Amino acid sequence: MNLFAPLPRETRRLLDGIPALIDKTFPLPGRFRSKLPSDIAELSHLLTSGRGERGLSYLGRPNLLSAYLRFFLPWNLYRLCRLLPGLGIKLRADDLITDLGCGPFTLAAALWICRPDLRALPLEFHCIDRSGPALEAGRIFFAALTSATLTSATPTGENSPWKIRSSKAELGTGRTRPAALVSAANVFNEMYGDISRCGTETLKRNAEKSAHLLESHCASPGGAESAILVVEPGFPRCGEFISLLRNALMERGHHPLSPCPHDSDCPLLDYPAGGKKPGKRRWCHFAFETEDAPRDLQRLSLSAKIPKERAVLSFVFMGKQGTARAKNTPGLRVISDAFPLPHQRFGRYACSGQGLVLLAGEENLIEKANSGALVDAAFKKGERDPKSGALLAEL
Repeated sequence: MNLFAPLPRETRRLLDGIPALIDKTFPLPGRFRSKLPSDIAELSHLLTSGRGERGLSYLGRPNLLSAYLRFFLPWNLYRLCRLLPGLGIKLRADDLITDLGCGPFTLAAALWICRPDLRALPLEFHCIDRSGPALEAGRIFFAALTSATLTSATPTGENSPWKIRSSKAELGTGRTRPAALVSAANVFNEMYGDISRCGTETLKRNAEKSAHLLESHCASPGGAESAILVVEPGFPRCGEFISLLRNALMERGHHPLSPCPHDSDCPLLDYPAGGKKPGKRRWCHFAFETEDAPRDLQRLSLSAKIPKERAVLSFVFMGKQGTARAKNTPGLRVISDAFPLPHQRFGRYACSGQGLVLLAGEENLIEKANSGALVDAAFKKGERDPKSGALLAEL
C-alpha cells in the first residue's frame, strides 16, 4: 500500500477549518496575537536545538501552549492525516486505543478527521501525558471538533460514540485494560532529551526500554492482538531510533506492517562492505510536499519564519504475529527524494528484504515513485552502487 496519498476532499475541508476552530475554541486577545510568531519561534527552538533549555512543564506556560495549539497541533494533525489512511488500521467496536504522550489528543483528532468510517464505531481512548494543560486543551479541542463534525452533537460533543479518558502521568506508570492499538507520536525524542547527541548504544538501550513500555500496554505478551504505531520527527537520530525500536519489537514477537515491505533485518542499520561509514548512514524517513496543508497554517508558518514546504517523519507500524511476511518480497519501499545519476538518469533509495537498494531509471519514472511508494523493480544481479554499497535495481 502506498503511503502519503493526497488528502481526500472531506479530510482537506476539515483540516482547512482547524485554524479557525482553534481560534474560536481558544480565543487569543488581540494584544497577544502580535507576539504569536515569536512565541512559535521560541517553542520551535525549545523542541529542536534548545531541548536542554526546555524543562518538563514547558506547555504550562500559557504563551507556549497557545503557540503549540495554533502551530504544532495543526501541523501534527496534517502529518498524521497524510499517514494514517495508508496504514489500514483496523479497529472493532469497543476497542481501546492507548495514546502515550498524547498532547492535546492529537492522534484521536487525526483519526476522527481522516477516518470517517470509524466515527460511528464505539471506541475508547486512554490518553496519557505528563502535561495537565495539554490534556485539558485536548479535552476542549476534541469536543469542539466532534461538535463541528456531527450535526446532531451537543456543544460538548456528547453524541460522539468515542469515549476519551485522560491521565496526567509519566508514561511508565499506570495501566489500563489491554489496547488494540498502542500509539506514541513525537514522544520518544522528547522522553530521552537531546536524542541528536545520543550514540548508537544509548539509542539501542532507549529503544529496548521503549519496546518494553509499548508492549506493556498490548493485549497479550508478544502483542498478538495489538498493533503498535510510533511516529517521530524525520531527522537522522530519530530514524535510527525507529530502526532500533523495530528490531527490539521484533525480538518480542511483533512484526512490521509498514513502512517495511519485509521482516528481514533493517538494511539501514548495517551497510555491506563498500558502504557508507557509520557517521554517514542514511536513515529511514519520508518526505512529502505540503501544498494541500491549510492556507492559514502556511501563512502563520511564514510569519514565524518557519516555512514548511515539505513534511518529514520517521515511523514504524507493528502488527500481529500472524501477519508475518516472507523474508523477501518483490515490493520495494521508496525512502528518499530523487537525485541525478550519471548518463542523464535519476535514482532513489529503497528498502527491501535483501538490503538497501538504489533504484535507477528515466527521470519521469523516478519522479513518479514518490517517497513512501511501494514499487516493483528488476535487480541487477551481483551489482552494487560503489558509493553507498546498495544493491542496484531498474525501475
